[in-house]
Amino acid sequence: MYHYYMFYKPFGCVTARRDSRYPTVMDYFRECGNKNLSPAGRLDRQTEGLLFITDDGRWNQLMTRPEHRKEKIYEFTALGTLDAEKIHNLETGVLLKGSSTPTAPCRVQVTDTAVLSEVLPLLHPEIQDATKHNRPEHPIVIGRITITEGRKRQIRRMLKTAGCCVLKLKRISIDGIPLDESLKPGEWKEFTP
Repeated sequence: MYHYYMFYKPFGCVTARRDSRYPTVMDYFRECGNKNLSPAGRLDRQTEGLLFITDDGRWNQLMTRPEHRKEKIYEFTALGTLDAEKIHNLETGVLLKGSSTPTAPCRVQVTDTAVLSEVLPLLHPEIQDATKHNRPEHPIVIGRITITEGRKRQIRRMLKTAGCCVLKLKRISIDGIPLDESLKPGEWKEFTP
């Protein structure tokens, strides 16, 4: 019988089995005693949110292989602005540095705007420190983006093409399965897909 876990990946851990510098997502599952568990997909060290952990290899591939085009929804906070033209460009596909193929169509929704001084206290201390040299009145854009690909650091790189620098990124849904709002960073629960 296979096992499926919904994990709220915290900021600062890496999606790996072992790492010499940072804690890994698999460190949170040692108590399960199941050496066949592995993450279904990846989130970079600074991205938090929904990550599935399973010992079902077939389901893992179904959720992660590009040809299955599973929708992934992220919330973002970024330095910069997104006007209608930038949103249109992102939604129709942009060319990422080092790639010869544009990104697949996506959906972008701006939910709020602010200035840096308003959001700085809400950011992870590591990001606060890296961002403190910016002007307090620097514009901030907050929104959601839905993608069906999983290129390395894709959303950060996409928003960079629009002149935005991601400060906070959280995956909130995969294939219509939302992150359980009762979970806190570093917590997980078993579920049935």
